[in-house]
Amino acid sequence: MPPRPSSTLQIKGRKRNALVDTDGRALKLQVGPADIQDRDGAVSLLRASRASFPFVERVFADSAYAGERVANATRIAVEIVRKIDGQVGFQVHKRRWVVERFFAWIGRNRRFSRDVEKLISSAEAFLYAASTTILLRRLGRC
Repeated sequence: MPPRPSSTLQIKGRKRNALVDTDGRALKLQVGPADIQDRDGAVSLLRASRASFPFVERVFADSAYAGERVANATRIAVEIVRKIDGQVGFQVHKRRWVVERFFAWIGRNRRFSRDVEKLISSAEAFLYAASTTILLRRLGRC
């Protein structure tokens, strides 16, 4: 039996880069093709964040962002959070998992269960919309 046509077309190959504060609130978000390395995405994200957030002096990142290009992209100091010496198995590192927690919150949004946006700009817009929804829910609890 041939495969049935789907009503929605899932787009494969998107990478989301996020600059968040220490509580996991989105500051700057970028969506790009998946064939761009994390380091290259970080360079464009850091450069794009300078206009809106010139006061950011330090960012924490995992070892995928280690390298001269990221370190020299802007005046922002990039601190690489590495595993603890002798670590066996999984262990949560406080600074390292803030962005992962943000992506988990975004993943709760039904719109992001599948990536169906044809344009990168619309995928980025929905990412901002989802992060705004998270902020509004937090404000509603106060």
